[in-house]
Amino acid sequence: MPLSAWDDWVDRELGSLEAAGRRRRLRPLEGLGPRFTEAGRQVVSFASNDYLGLASHPSVVGAARDAAVRWGTGCGSSRLIVGDRTLHRDLEAALAAWKDAEAALVFASGYQANVSVLTTFGAGARIVSDELNHASIIDGARLARAEVCVYRHGDAEHAAALLAAAPGRALLVSDTVLSMDGDVAPIRELSEACARYGALMVLDDAHALFPTPQPDPRAAYLRVGTLSKALGSQGGFVAGPSRWVELLVNRGRPFIFTTGLSPLCAAAAMAALDVARSCEGQALVARLRAHVDALRPGHPSPIIPVIIGDERSALVASERLLAEGILVPAIRPPTVPVGTSRLRVSLSAAHLPGDVARLAAALQAL
Repeated sequence: MPLSAWDDWVDRELGSLEAAGRRRRLRPLEGLGPRFTEAGRQVVSFASNDYLGLASHPSVVGAARDAAVRWGTGCGSSRLIVGDRTLHRDLEAALAAWKDAEAALVFASGYQANVSVLTTFGAGARIVSDELNHASIIDGARLARAEVCVYRHGDAEHAAALLAAAPGRALLVSDTVLSMDGDVAPIRELSEACARYGALMVLDDAHALFPTPQPDPRAAYLRVGTLSKALGSQGGFVAGPSRWVELLVNRGRPFIFTTGLSPLCAAAAMAALDVARSCEGQALVARLRAHVDALRPGHPSPIIPVIIGDERSALVASERLLAEGILVPAIRPPTVPVGTSRLRVSLSAAHLPGDVARLAAALQAL
């Protein structure tokens, strides 16, 4: 195709996104969350996953700065090629202890962690996946070239039936807290089904801040986590039995063929984990819990969806809030199912009670 034909194709594709109300544009923001300047106006953001406000915590920022001075800003290559930093090993040991696992392995992103787990353990198996799982889970299942069976959201009986009918090895995967709905998966029931049918359970804890049910101890499971949300850094990890983690080192293509996690991100995550596990961290979680209860009492996560329905109506609602200095993103297909476009409120311990009260009044006015 000549260049002009490709230009025409790109224009048509962008035009179709525009017509459907699904064209997205990057938004320039300046500042330190949750307070930003956007186009010269002050904005309080309810869009970030920095749930505990640790991305700007002095200890976390200081640890990143010190690590950059000591080790530089980049890892330089894949860890299998360039070698490990002590920092990586220390962080993995701390994450394993946090998740009560034998071992952990850190990745440059949570996306890579999910893809590594599913392509390594899911290859040749039946992957049973919640219909509302995150895109990284969906893509990992596709790349595994496995038989993928999707169960109705949160329907443990449907999931169990799919596991029971598996012709061989089976793997069940679910977000612990669903990223767009903010609800909690039926972990106990799903894990009991895994134990019954000998399936491996993979739980993605990326958005889990408040206590959630524990899996059935008879079930084999791996936990995927992120350094990029509550820990305020960048990266992801997998925690589980040490030999399973060793298999990921040898078979996880995103780990093998990607430059390792930067030293400053690793140091920031380690410092954030120290804060999260301290009395200060408990106080931050309690403050976040109070913010959630002020907006939607008893809701199980900091993610609160406000369902609008139509894509364009969701965009209009988001723009009306922004005009009042409140940033709440409009989430549209394909991120969520057609007809369920929404405002996605993401709360942080860094918000002030007045911020949450202001948001509640603005949502009520909508």
